[in-house]
Amino acid sequence: MMFDVKDLGRSPGSMRTLTEHVPAPGDLGVALIGVQEGSDIELDLRLEAVHEGILVSGTALAEVKGECGRCLDPLAYDLAVNVQELFFYEGAVFSDEEDEEEQRRVEHDLIDLEPVLRDAVVTMLPFQPVCREDCQGLCSECGARLEDEPGHHHEVVDPRWAALADLAKPDRQN
Repeated sequence: MMFDVKDLGRSPGSMRTLTEHVPAPGDLGVALIGVQEGSDIELDLRLEAVHEGILVSGTALAEVKGECGRCLDPLAYDLAVNVQELFFYEGAVFSDEEDEEEQRRVEHDLIDLEPVLRDAVVTMLPFQPVCREDCQGLCSECGARLEDEPGHHHEVVDPRWAALADLAKPDRQN
């Protein structure tokens, strides 16, 4: 997801907008939910030249798909994320407090928005997505959907007391 910023030059204050639909890169999600690779991401960004580099700000809209972490029903919704990142010009000098490795750079008049989108989208995804806050999920014993069977339960006997349970049976012969 490389974009040319040559037209902005190194003139602080010059700006342009970027409104595009781009295909989603792979691995844009977590285990149960994410943006499918190749699906459409709508970018509405402003690229602005500042003294240190190019400031990118705006929003990205993507369709998120996955499954509920409790009942495994499919989920799908649109996710809008805010994007704001400063891409430093080549040769920028950083103070001791700033880690040079973590800074984004303008390289050969191009900026790469993929890592920025990945950071913005993945951090907004729920770690345990649910279809509804009150989703009851599945039975841990048999896998039955608890929403469909409201009174569902299993008689669970602690194995340490199982021998005593046999003593209480009336058909036991002495």
